[in-house]
Amino acid sequence: MIELIPAIDIIDGKCVRLTKGDYDQKTVYRDSPAEVAKEFEQLGFKRLHVVDLDGAKSKHIVNVDVLRRITTETSLTVDFGGGIKTDEDIEKAFEAGAAMVTVGSIAVTQPELFLGWLDKYGTDRMILGADVRNGKISINGWKEDSVEDLLPFLKKYIDAGVRNVLCTEISKDGTLQGPAIDLYRQVMEAYPALHLIASGGVSSKEDIEALDAAGIPAVVFGKAIYEGKINLKDLWDWQNA
Repeated sequence: MIELIPAIDIIDGKCVRLTKGDYDQKTVYRDSPAEVAKEFEQLGFKRLHVVDLDGAKSKHIVNVDVLRRITTETSLTVDFGGGIKTDEDIEKAFEAGAAMVTVGSIAVTQPELFLGWLDKYGTDRMILGADVRNGKISINGWKEDSVEDLLPFLKKYIDAGVRNVLCTEISKDGTLQGPAIDLYRQVMEAYPALHLIASGGVSSKEDIEALDAAGIPAVVFGKAIYEGKINLKDLWDWQNA
């Protein structure tokens, strides 16, 4: 059964969502991300994906206090990403209670640093972020496209021990137009042992059921929650039926 991971994206300490990563297409949903996290926990969810969008834009962690509040006020297993560029950033995230961190841009621009973190912190605490636009890995808050193609990029790090990958199809993110199932299926066919977390475009429980039927191990979803497209209790009941 697919792992369900609700998401909280943060700008200025508030719970927001962007469309296709565009900071000019921002919707603020709630003032307190910690209160949202508590509601997820009360519904039975165990895992939470938190993105510091200010951090992604600024290239260093910004909303560490929000992360700390979430981890101290809930018992959720939190993976945290956005702005992790240095040893100091990664230490801040873990000190603030993150169980895992998602790192994308550094794996492209400073592969030796990423490999060092993988060795230091272990594969269970590191998630490789693979954000894809037009088949290429995108970096720095999706503002730049690299020359890295998705599958060879993944292979390089899978060979180095990576087991957890968060893959976002940027053209789908925040659009509520359905996930890139063919893309995720292609990844799983190439690397069947990978714990792949699909992200982007989820609009309904049916989308999640389709990902599950395609054998995708996990899914992150956010906007569909805040726009009322997914009833979380119904989703939880389906997973636990």
